[in-house]
Amino acid sequence: MSSLDQARDTQLKNIEAKTGKQLAELREVIAASGLAKHGEIRQMLMERFALGYGDASSLVHFALQSDGQSAAQAAGLSTDEVLDGIYTGAKAALRPLHESAMSAIGKLGEFEIAPKKAYISLRRKRQFAMVGPGTKGRLEIGLNMKGVEPTARLEALPPGGMCQYRVFLTSSDEVDAELMGWLKTAYENAG
Repeated sequence: MSSLDQARDTQLKNIEAKTGKQLAELREVIAASGLAKHGEIRQMLMERFALGYGDASSLVHFALQSDGQSAAQAAGLSTDEVLDGIYTGAKAALRPLHESAMSAIGKLGEFEIAPKKAYISLRRKRQFAMVGPGTKGRLEIGLNMKGVEPTARLEALPPGGMCQYRVFLTSSDEVDAELMGWLKTAYENAG
């Protein structure tokens, strides 16, 4: 069993302990709710069981895909196929910037790429970054790290979200030492 599988199993056991319910019971709660969208189910679980965003999201993935894969993985799509879907239309121009950022991030060491519907999640034992199209024609990199002071470039995000910080990029020149320092911190904290 990989370390990521072990981490997921540990998280699911912790969710059972927090909620006082077995996974089968939690699946029944989700089915009985009549909700179908991931975000709606996640919100219901957060409100009903006081779960954090990450735990609730993982529980939704587990409940909807019994093997714990993302929807893209369950559909048999490669990362490139997912990226082809993400970077279409007006977002197509961001694909080279995405590739530039990923090339630099790949130098940090080993990690898993978990393709999602609108971005990719980068994980070690837990998620350390998210990369995908942002607003206003920019690439967004979400970062999970603690104790780092925000700057004009490094925006702190409200608690409870998927990431604690984000950075927007408009050119490959912005994949610089400062960004790589933040990514390295996030990478090391996730591992």
